[in-house]
Amino acid sequence: MTEKSPKLRGALDGIPTYKPGKPAAAGGPAAFKLSSNENPYPPLPGVLETAMDAAASFNRYPDLACTALTAELADRFDVPPEHLATGTGSVGVAQQLVQSTAGPGDEVIYAWRSFEAYPIITQISGATSVRVPLTEGEVHDLDAMAEAVTDRTRLIFVCNPNNPTGTVVGRDGLTRFLDRVPSDVLVVLDEAYIEFIRDERVPNGIELYRERPNVCVLRTFSKAYGLAGLRVGFAIAHEPVAAALRKTAVPFGVSQLAQDAAVASLRSEDALRERVAALVEERARVSGALSGQGWTVPESQANFVWLRLGERTVDFAGACEAAGVVVRPFPGEGVRVTIGEEEANDIFLRVAEEFRKEL
Repeated sequence: MTEKSPKLRGALDGIPTYKPGKPAAAGGPAAFKLSSNENPYPPLPGVLETAMDAAASFNRYPDLACTALTAELADRFDVPPEHLATGTGSVGVAQQLVQSTAGPGDEVIYAWRSFEAYPIITQISGATSVRVPLTEGEVHDLDAMAEAVTDRTRLIFVCNPNNPTGTVVGRDGLTRFLDRVPSDVLVVLDEAYIEFIRDERVPNGIELYRERPNVCVLRTFSKAYGLAGLRVGFAIAHEPVAAALRKTAVPFGVSQLAQDAAVASLRSEDALRERVAALVEERARVSGALSGQGWTVPESQANFVWLRLGERTVDFAGACEAAGVVVRPFPGEGVRVTIGEEEANDIFLRVAEEFRKEL
């Protein structure tokens, strides 16, 4: 009898594996991890205690509807609870968005390079990716993205600030872009790093969502709030979209610990602002130092910086690791470096200065 393998979907063939930031090797020279855009600070005041209390009920299922968190978010952002949907980090909600809008024969548009999960979740759904190159300044080319829309387009991701370049698109350009997109195409403003933005020309996506039923805003507690390990994100969208997201969510996907920690984090806003301000100040120091060394550094509005190194990317990442910091290389393109502890940033800057002399 000839054994046959189970039949799997052909759409899964060739899907790249998501590559997380490389951790610092135990016992190795790398002591600092600057590869995953994590917050270097511990949980906000009161959050750890709240999470520990929630841990006592691990034997129970979490609140399926994330009721308390939804109510807190609705109050914070002045939106109806029916316009909110939660998921396992913003990437989990992003996958729900693709599942809700696109399948075989449909197209999903996004800039490239941008968040590396976009092509993965698009292909999983069986849809086709349409990648629009960034401009020479590493910014979304919104005109080209608008021109790429066809009658097969179902979803457009606009990552603002963009991961991994840290660049942003402003209010005027984004408004013109939205005016050009058909009303039956969903535009997702992925704002995972919005708390780090200091450019006043960049709009809060919620302003745009209020007047446009085809705009969805994607947020996360993983970055500024420092809950990366708990996996909780959310979307703000008009009711038909939000309802679809709740249908495609993994039941009980957001743990009670994550829900309670997110609520406690929202109630620690003053401490959040202090920590974000410190990271933004450190971002300015790192960016200024790199520019002084002769690097061309896109102006970042996120908690990381981007260096385009082309064929020297892997070499640079190796030099950083040998010196004690792990960065995120995108082979053949560049490296993304998270703003971390001051000591870690100083090590990175020393490597960058020495490496620059070789170019």
